[in-house]
Amino acid sequence: METPNLKQASQPEAIRPEAGEAAPSRRDVLGKIASAVFAGLVAPAVLGKALVGEARAEDLAATLAGLPDLPEMLTPDGKEDAVVRMMRELRRALLKPVGQRRWVMVIDLRKCVGCHACTVACNAENHLPPGVVYRPVIEEEIGEFPNVSQRFIPRPCMQCGNPPCVPVCPVAATWKRADGIVEIDYDKCIGCRYCITACPYNARTFDFGEYYSKDKGLLGLMPYETQPNHEYDKPRDRANDSSPVGNARKCHFCLHRIEKGLLPQCVTTCMGRATYFGDASDPKSLVSELIGKPNVMRLKEELGTDPRVYYLT
Repeated sequence: METPNLKQASQPEAIRPEAGEAAPSRRDVLGKIASAVFAGLVAPAVLGKALVGEARAEDLAATLAGLPDLPEMLTPDGKEDAVVRMMRELRRALLKPVGQRRWVMVIDLRKCVGCHACTVACNAENHLPPGVVYRPVIEEEIGEFPNVSQRFIPRPCMQCGNPPCVPVCPVAATWKRADGIVEIDYDKCIGCRYCITACPYNARTFDFGEYYSKDKGLLGLMPYETQPNHEYDKPRDRANDSSPVGNARKCHFCLHRIEKGLLPQCVTTCMGRATYFGDASDPKSLVSELIGKPNVMRLKEELGTDPRVYYLT
């Protein structure tokens, strides 16, 4: 039996010499191997194959291609409707690598009428149980009687650029994504609630496993309470007190909608067009225009949290 030539067998097919050709030098072999490694590691990122959450770029491209064309909706003054414009800009931003996006939300306090529609829409979209609210609307009374007025301040998670909730987590269950959204891994969270204490905006709540159906012994849970939510693009049904029961929870800008080319639910529900969302790294986006105005403020930015929610006053 012939002894196999291990040195020749170990060479990849692409670099084995053909009959009559000179054997490649060691430098040539190493150069081709290095090129293959470079192509396998770097080229996917260059070509837009980087991960988008849990979906790959090609899956996202297929999703965007399957969406219907956006209608042409104009306001009475002849401008494109803000929601349609933001949807176009959202789809444009999704074609960029994750690290080149900077999601921000802008809320015009002059337009907010305190209808709480955004709060209700958020609860319905994320199937939130009692005591868990991602987007409360704070009511503030200004002035003294009889010269009194009210101001309404919607308060989602600020998605801080320097989030104080991240370093206090003992199990690294919460972190900041490359696009700026602060995410929670329900499978890692142990429910210690350190992050709730650390958040200066009171933007985090805890899921104690409660349901709106009080008497579960007679009627059981209502059908809408048994439907799974899709936070972070992963279905969870909370059955048998499984996650996110016992976890910290918060607003995530409807990440499961964003990565499918849809705006956050609170944005599309706002009847006064008081809430805007988009990619601040795009100088042509609507949010970039708004945060460049002189009447912009951010809550508690003196704490160094770098909040990504801006308010127009």
